[in-house]
Amino acid sequence: MTQSTLAPPETRNSSDVAVEDGLQIVGFRLAGEEYGIDIMCVQEIILPGRMTELLQVPEFIRGLINLRGSIIPVIDLRMRFGLKVTEQSDDSRIIVTELGSRTVGIVVDAVSEVLRISASQIDPPSTIGTLDQAYIKGLVKLEQKLIILLEIESLLEQEIPANLTA
Repeated sequence: MTQSTLAPPETRNSSDVAVEDGLQIVGFRLAGEEYGIDIMCVQEIILPGRMTELLQVPEFIRGLINLRGSIIPVIDLRMRFGLKVTEQSDDSRIIVTELGSRTVGIVVDAVSEVLRISASQIDPPSTIGTLDQAYIKGLVKLEQKLIILLEIESLLEQEIPANLTA
């Protein structure tokens, strides 16, 4: 499978993602659960490759990758959320996120889909296991499933040392 590339965030505008009073999300799987993040935070989706491991960083920081000349830290969401760590599969992907001047990759089990959702489909976060509520925007209600909508900006701002981001 080839890598997917989305338009850079600076070339997208709100009309690209606004759906009435909602948004567009990138859905992904992690430990059998469905999650989503705002597509405006996603730069691209790539296949996992060789990572340079680092010493003396939190264990959920898998390492650094060189993405077309930019050095980007990569975190493993399974490790960050305290889930059982498994071997990567053919479906594993790195979602490269861009938040202001920070670019960070996140390893997920699989990217499932891009969804357009309305604000009426999003319930406020409730108590969801041990996952820190600061990282959850809400629950997206679909006919056949629920998607945990992550506040990826909060997660990445608090968890990645500033000296590791491009």
